[in-house]
Amino acid sequence: MKGKAIVNDRSAGVSLPMIVKQFSLATIALSACLWAGQGSAAPLSPSLQSRLDVAVLAYESGRWTEARAAFSALARQQVPAAHHNLAVMHLRGEVPQPSVATARRLLTQAARAGFVTSQFTLAQGLETGRFGRLEIELAMRWYEVAALGGSVAAQVEIGTAYYLGRGRPKDPALALRWFREGAKGGDIGAMYLLASMYEHGEGVPSDLRLARYWYGVAAEQGDEAAPGKVKELDARAAARGALTTPL
Repeated sequence: MKGKAIVNDRSAGVSLPMIVKQFSLATIALSACLWAGQGSAAPLSPSLQSRLDVAVLAYESGRWTEARAAFSALARQQVPAAHHNLAVMHLRGEVPQPSVATARRLLTQAARAGFVTSQFTLAQGLETGRFGRLEIELAMRWYEVAALGGSVAAQVEIGTAYYLGRGRPKDPALALRWFREGAKGGDIGAMYLLASMYEHGEGVPSDLRLARYWYGVAAEQGDEAAPGKVKELDARAAARGALTTPL
């Protein structure tokens, strides 16, 4: 089955795994990393970007031998997207003698270079046992790095980790922070969860105005339960108004 190329590395988390193009207009700046120094996936030179585009096209056309050779050559030049794409091919069994261990090594190399898509994919694999065993705490560390790098899906994952106390200590305030980031990034589930936390005062003092706002946004985006919550909060607000209105 052919993969689908994406252009912006920050869209990590749409599917696992992905064949990706290196985005060339901006770097990924991280405020926290799992390695010494600050990681970033630097933009490629026009020639390297062109070679990567050709390799992705070969992959999407089903010419896997050609794609593998091109990705391997780019990987030797330390192109994170090439490391990622070779890892994907190993995970999908599209190379001779595919190796999960090799996929993990390649993803880790790209992740440490600041490639957010690889950070998220690595975290997913560690969380699900794709690499051989469950490594929940390490998965959450990579989710948090990807979240700091702008991955909306990772922001929701790490928010959930703090909310449930899974691989992270239970911390409603941090859960709220990450759900807010995910909601601002357009994740409908995060919008609803954020609204619920504001409604019930989890991690923050109860704020029905903000709860109503985020339920409303979630409803506009198609969440099925949110319209009912909007009506409920509107009814509560109307009842409070009636009780406080002078006769």
